Amino acid sequence: MPWAELLAADRIVQLVDPASRDHVLDAAARLLGSGATLATPAIAAALRERETLGSTGIGHGVAIPHARGAMFNAPRGAFLRLTRPVDFPTPDGQPVDLVFALCAPEDLPDVHLQHLASIAERFADRGFVAALRDAPDVTTLRRRLLGDDPPAATFRIE
Repeated sequence: MPWAELLAADRIVQLVDPASRDHVLDAAARLLGSGATLATPAIAAALRERETLGSTGIGHGVAIPHARGAMFNAPRGAFLRLTRPVDFPTPDGQPVDLVFALCAPEDLPDVHLQHLASIAERFADRGFVAALRDAPDVTTLRRRLLGDDPPAATFRIE
């Protein structure tokens, strides 16, 4: 699956000094909402509700929070590299510093599951994960995720 179908350069950010898992989920909701401020609280609530069913932390410092809902008209992803890891329950107990958030329409459960499987498989590659952590800047991070050279932009979500 080409991640360019899910991600856009402006939804790949470095989150500076996140305070908590909820802070990360709120930032992911803002990115997934892409400026639709009325949708952001609903997206954040959907991500939190999914976390109550079981943590989306997959281990090795990676989490894949996700949700489906009527507020989405197409699958969409956002990637956040955290400057400081946060507690996010994971099978190995490691705090999370890489977050790939995913949302999808309620009526596309199979597509949602296919995207989740693809994302989890990619993040099982230790070399790929290390390359994301080692990216010196957001532009390089975007290039490593998207496989091209998207336009540079500055994002700082606080």
